[in-house]
Amino acid sequence: MAETTKAEEAQKIAAERQAAVELAKTIDETEITISERAGEDGKLFGSVTSKDITEALEKQKGIKVDKRKVELEMPLRNVGRAEVKIKTYQGVIGKLTVIIKGEA
Repeated sequence: MAETTKAEEAQKIAAERQAAVELAKTIDETEITISERAGEDGKLFGSVTSKDITEALEKQKGIKVDKRKVELEMPLRNVGRAEVKIKTYQGVIGKLTVIIKGEA
């Protein structure tokens, strides 16, 4: 009985990991656009945080990710293109392309 439980648990973990790998592949191919107010020099008046990124990802692409899984060293403060790492599972990371457009 214990062996059956271990086998079922191993299968469950393998399935979760496979789903996370698929999600990471999808994230690698995904590009989202976020518009924020910015000055003429390309600096944002505020910043783009992990919460902003997860909300835009869900709204634009229908991909739901916990904001704590987004790995940002610092909030994004400039107009342009940035790659953001999103951890989908232990050891599995997808790289999301975020395009930040400035608004007057």
